[in-house]
Amino acid sequence: MVQSKTELFDKGLADKAELFKTLGHPARLQILQFLSQTRNCITGDISDELPLGRTTVNQHLKELKNAGLIQGHIEGVKTKYCLDPVRIREMKELLCHFMEEIQPGDGYGCGE
Repeated sequence: MVQSKTELFDKGLADKAELFKTLGHPARLQILQFLSQTRNCITGDISDELPLGRTTVNQHLKELKNAGLIQGHIEGVKTKYCLDPVRIREMKELLCHFMEEIQPGDGYGCGE
């Protein structure tokens, strides 16, 4: 059986890489920022907030939802999108811990 190269690495690293991959597109970062700045759930077309077509935005929303960073609930003919606060906190902790592991010396940790 053929083994994926990502299977050769620790599961924790593979999970981090998958999350970082999800965050690796500016449209996804802008969607997260937009949902954060609105401070509530958005019903309707988020594509009005991005310089991309609706189909492309929907694909990015799907990626964010698959990563658990946002929640999408269907209400009638529209979908209501929200940040998942628990997963966002987990992501923040994961990123901070990872950055602390690779810091070059004192004074480069999260929160400094």
